[in-house]
Amino acid sequence: MKMIEKAPVWREVITRETLPKILDAGINPQFADLINKCNTEYLYWDKFKYVYNSDLLPPESAWAFLKITRNTQIKKIALTDTQGRNFGYWLPDSLIKELHYLDQHASGEILVEDPYVPSGERNRFLISSLMEEAVASSQLEGAATTTKVAKEMLRSRRKPRNRSEQMIYNNYITIRQIKDSKDEPLSVGILKSLQASLTKDTLDDKSTSGRFRNQDEPIVVRTQDGDILHDPPPASELPKRVELLCNYANDNNKARFTHPVIKAIILHFWLAYDHPFVDGNGRTARALFHWYMLKSGYWLTEYISISKVIKRASSQYYRAFLYSEKDEQDSTYFLHFNLKAIRIAINEFRKYLSRKTKEVKEAESYLVRYPGLNYRQSQLLYHALTHPDTVYTFESHLNTYGVTYQTARTDLLGLVEKDLLVQLKKGKTYRFMPVDDLKKKLMPRARLANVRLTTGHKK
Repeated sequence: MKMIEKAPVWREVITRETLPKILDAGINPQFADLINKCNTEYLYWDKFKYVYNSDLLPPESAWAFLKITRNTQIKKIALTDTQGRNFGYWLPDSLIKELHYLDQHASGEILVEDPYVPSGERNRFLISSLMEEAVASSQLEGAATTTKVAKEMLRSRRKPRNRSEQMIYNNYITIRQIKDSKDEPLSVGILKSLQASLTKDTLDDKSTSGRFRNQDEPIVVRTQDGDILHDPPPASELPKRVELLCNYANDNNKARFTHPVIKAIILHFWLAYDHPFVDGNGRTARALFHWYMLKSGYWLTEYISISKVIKRASSQYYRAFLYSEKDEQDSTYFLHFNLKAIRIAINEFRKYLSRKTKEVKEAESYLVRYPGLNYRQSQLLYHALTHPDTVYTFESHLNTYGVTYQTARTDLLGLVEKDLLVQLKKGKTYRFMPVDDLKKKLMPRARLANVRLTTGHKK
């Protein structure tokens, strides 16, 4: 990550000579439309200067006007920077539109109540999403392993082989358990417990897990060239600052209403800014966001992976944080990025659900010759048709569908009895693979050609 370009000091741009020109430009419809566009996309100076294309004002003066329109709208919060200046945010129409979308689509009721999706299948969607979130959040913090390998570890319950896999395993366990405390007020204990769970067996100094950093443990976030990107508050200020964070999270005063999604994102930013722990601050901040979203009734948060979206645009994610810190404590930049990321995650889940619902229906049509199979067996066979080299185990099955060991055993052995899977043994582990003629057993002849094409097999 590189240092961001320093924006012009807008107060120095406004002089007796420039002020009348700035005010005159503000009433020009074309200029006003351009400023509104820049606020809709919430551009920082490094992009604004390239998008701005009006002859009415030089870019520096136009930036001053843009800053005036923002500063008159800013709502201050209790979080302060290291110089004691309060952070704040405002909600341009574009962000209000994003919030409206989330309020409409993030409850999860319509998406997961499709009559074609069995309740147990919804549990599989949830588990798959939790895995995606655990892997992506850990990879953002440097976990060096592929998503495929990480998911195999989680499904098979294989012990982590290295620190990267341990990070992912910790993240998965933490996210699965996070809703157990959603009905409690946020406390120092919850924050420390989250960090301890996320960093278990991954730190060089195990004593730093589950506690705030001490005064002899300063943290500075630097660029690859050694420049300081972020210098968090000193450890001596952390008790008071974390208390303010908890008070902000627990404040239900209707006279000071803050939209829950906005508050969840602010909590994410707040914890990341304070960096109260020696390690694991980013993962803890995203877990805190997840916790508050569930606490506020956004149940769809369980089904979507926001970190996966963030990972694809990680440079934008970090820049949004730096913009918020460096541009007069305007955390709207961070809100803008995260609201967009949440919407993308929801849309991706909707597409995923649509695809999986179609697969459920197709699986039912393929398996007409084998009545009595439950949805887990049907889905496994459907998966085996398109992934003929996959090896299944009791552990992978129970972790994929969130069932007990006995249920997983009954499912797989039942498919062996019907001569649809073959049972093998490697060491003490039973392994299951599809029989060679699975397609012929399951599918009408007319459909075989299509499956061969989609799976890459020739006639």
